[in-house]
Amino acid sequence: MSKIKFFNENCFETMNKMVKYNQKVDVVLTSPPYNTGRTGKTQRSIDNYENRYDIHLDDMSDEEYLKWTNDLFNGYDSVLKENGVILYNISYGNENPNIMWLTMANIINSTKFMVADCIIWKKRSALPNNVSHNKLTRITEFVFVICRKEEYKTFNSNKQIKSVSDRGQNFYENIFNFVEAKNNDGSCKLNKATYSSDLCEKLLSMYAQPNSIVYDSFMGTGTTAITCEKMGFTCFGSELSKAQVEFSENRLEEFRKNKE
Repeated sequence: MSKIKFFNENCFETMNKMVKYNQKVDVVLTSPPYNTGRTGKTQRSIDNYENRYDIHLDDMSDEEYLKWTNDLFNGYDSVLKENGVILYNISYGNENPNIMWLTMANIINSTKFMVADCIIWKKRSALPNNVSHNKLTRITEFVFVICRKEEYKTFNSNKQIKSVSDRGQNFYENIFNFVEAKNNDGSCKLNKATYSSDLCEKLLSMYAQPNSIVYDSFMGTGTTAITCEKMGFTCFGSELSKAQVEFSENRLEEFRKNKE
């Protein structure tokens, strides 16, 4: 039976508690702040970014963001089980297209982790369209599959054996690194950029073992938790916004009622 627990606090506080009580997780599935909210040059663009969330934490300098990400992954290292996997959805903005790549390079160079795979997530729509004369409208985002460097050959996945050769070599099914899923679960007044349970379900189907414990360090409106409830996984989620935690709890209660 799944167990869902929300923590209204910084994810570093949650992970410290998990270390204290020796609580480990099998999968981290999350979409962190992209750090794209600080570059709007007009009041309208600033307001659009500020109003995406009821708590705005997306305005660090590049140096601050890279340091913060390193600290985040050191926290993940302390709570992730052996051969666990991190599914890290991140993108970039037009004003600072380098930050995503700098972030991933910094994770590789400065932490115990590496990128094992990169999944392309194709959304069902590309809105808003890009109005730049030379930048493309993006209908895809990235989900980086991240593992500890020492576990690159052993980290968990759900690829099934399709056949075994006469010499005992296993041949596995194909799972492609291209996922089509809806954009999100619908915006609300607290969060205009909610996550996609459609995407979460497809990712967890690839990497979460039966009875897995999943952690979302940036829970938002509870999409990862709803998906875990649906799939029978335990889920812990951290979220700074009290209003979004309450929204998630109500959303989960409603989901459970509708299942009965």
